[in-house]
Amino acid sequence: MGQKIRVIVVDDSALMRSLLKEVIDTAPDMECVAAAPDPLIAREKIRELNPDVITLDVEMPKMDGLDFLARLMRLKPTPVLMISSLTEKGSEVALRALELGAIDIIAKPKLNIAQGIQDYAEEIREKIRMAAKARVSTLSQPHIAANYTADAVLSKTVRPLMKSEKLIIVGASTGGTEALKEFLVPMPPDAPGILIAQHMPEMFTKSFANRLDTLCRITVKEAEHGERILPGHAYIAPGHSHLLLGISGANYVCELSQAPPVNRHRPSVDVLFRSAANVAGRNSIGVILTGMGKDGAVGMLEMREAGAHNFAQDEASCVVFGMPKEAIAVGGVNEIVSLKEMAQKVLAWLASNGGKALRI
Repeated sequence: MGQKIRVIVVDDSALMRSLLKEVIDTAPDMECVAAAPDPLIAREKIRELNPDVITLDVEMPKMDGLDFLARLMRLKPTPVLMISSLTEKGSEVALRALELGAIDIIAKPKLNIAQGIQDYAEEIREKIRMAAKARVSTLSQPHIAANYTADAVLSKTVRPLMKSEKLIIVGASTGGTEALKEFLVPMPPDAPGILIAQHMPEMFTKSFANRLDTLCRITVKEAEHGERILPGHAYIAPGHSHLLLGISGANYVCELSQAPPVNRHRPSVDVLFRSAANVAGRNSIGVILTGMGKDGAVGMLEMREAGAHNFAQDEASCVVFGMPKEAIAVGGVNEIVSLKEMAQKVLAWLASNGGKALRI
């Protein structure tokens, strides 16, 4: 066995520090080299021990957790997993942490913390393994063209999409919150409807959708069961349900399902992609972004076999080149594109394949 992954746990709760240390130390490939109750002590431990991964509580004493994270990423970029309570306030702070460069979120159990941590012990260990391999970098802001105008926003159509029209279907996981922002911000108000499955805890998806909605010219929202899909709208799967593409009469609709997790995820990218293959076929465009694991690979292949044109994020721009790599390996991808170019490439393909010309 190679060198163990060295982890520092930062949490003001002695119980959480003890539980996380136990979860880490019981794995043969990792060890908790230190535990700190606040960022000031953590700072010294990090300097001394140079860890591979840090777990960081969201709300910390003596120094705001976000301030600490921002300083860490500026002075000593290190993979960080945020520990967050499942509250509205906690989710907003955790999403901001992802913007600052944190790799992923570990959700604190609401009740019976000790049992909750044990129930998710293997998931925590997998996130630590993934973080140790992740690229730590600050994503640049998406290019926003000078022709963004209020008139363009006001001209957005609200006619429901017919089942003969184009749709964009997106899957993402680790690193996906920032990747999705970079992909969606350039989208014009008359872009095709967009359906998104992002691996994210239940309490975070609504806050995430609301945050994107304030940044984008398109409308971004958490998907609701049975709602018609509109152009200029993006629908994010709720953290508690699979999102599927469905049909009601002549229109596309969102369908939510509480079926068991697929690839250990609900929402699952494979579930969304397979529904797009079955319902939209060649009228769908698949996009798979940064993420750990293989969720979405088989579904993307089914989309391609049904006539869809599919894009995968390239390795250089991924935080974790897991999901795109797997989709490429099984033959589900038509084009491999950098994140900075993804929106432009998707819209250009649409314009040249039966869609109207859309300008970024």
